[in-house]
Amino acid sequence: MVLTDLDRWFAREILPHEDSLTRFLARAWPQREEIHDLRQEIYVRVYQAAAVQRPHLPKAFLFATARHLMTDRLRRSRVVSIEAVGDLHDSNVLMDERSPDRWLDARQMLKRLAEALDRLPDRCREVVWLRRVEDLPQKQIAARLGISEKTVEKQIAKGTRLIAQYFYGGTQKEEPPRRRRSASAHSHGSQQQTD
Repeated sequence: MVLTDLDRWFAREILPHEDSLTRFLARAWPQREEIHDLRQEIYVRVYQAAAVQRPHLPKAFLFATARHLMTDRLRRSRVVSIEAVGDLHDSNVLMDERSPDRWLDARQMLKRLAEALDRLPDRCREVVWLRRVEDLPQKQIAARLGISEKTVEKQIAKGTRLIAQYFYGGTQKEEPPRRRRSASAHSHGSQQQTD
């Protein structure tokens, strides 16, 4: 078997943290029997992401991926609220690489994303989750849900639009419309006349 550059990167940058990752998962994840599967899924996600673009901080990326996967699983199970993952950052594994402000920002962003997803209509949320989180192809989503691929496309577009509206329509209500108006030919022309 010939190792690719990606394989060598993964072995050099990710695998040395396996013991730390396993301990982190053991502390953070209540179902011990799932830890091995969780770790393997984390490795798959890291590997796939690195195939597109290598992270600048591989260790931080590994543990961020672990936290995101656990959060995804908790949300899917709907057993506990998103607040239950608040202690996932208590591990000081990344303290040298991330400041408390960045942790807080990430948690707030995750909470807002969870709120945005919860506001989507049921079918829309299900389609967005399967496509964006579980990374299933449109064809497979259509078959699983018994809908057409065109419906899947429409639901993804609708979900993306509604999530964007939630994010940019909430704390930054005026900014996107102002940009759109100033970019239009009419207001752009009137701005030039006043300059």
